[in-house]
Amino acid sequence: MTAPWWLQLLCVMLGGAGGGALRYAVSGWIARRVGETFPWGTLAVNASGAFAAGWLIGDVHADTVQSRLLWLCLGAGVLGSYTTVSALSLQTLLPARDGSVRRAAGYLLLSLATGLCAVFAGHWLATR
Repeated sequence: MTAPWWLQLLCVMLGGAGGGALRYAVSGWIARRVGETFPWGTLAVNASGAFAAGWLIGDVHADTVQSRLLWLCLGAGVLGSYTTVSALSLQTLLPARDGSVRRAAGYLLLSLATGLCAVFAGHWLATR
């Protein structure tokens, strides 16, 4: 049995609101303390979010409706809006954990290359 779609969406939305606010607070707090010459706040947020994603996937199993809703709130919602790399890190971990290290490495390299190309292309188009 699964939860109604609207309840699943509500869990992601509520988690996303909390994660976005947390990202703003944490990265701003760090930036005020160490400066903004290097994005230490973003680095700290992404590292802590990746750690949390690893913990979450190891601890929360979506085998009940309640745990699925918890995963949607914390994983997709909070971590999805808190970090920019939790999904990347998690989707690299899962195939590696299942023994497909080549697929994990390929996904990671392709994601980084695609993201870098996209950001440069977007910037190039915006400055033309």
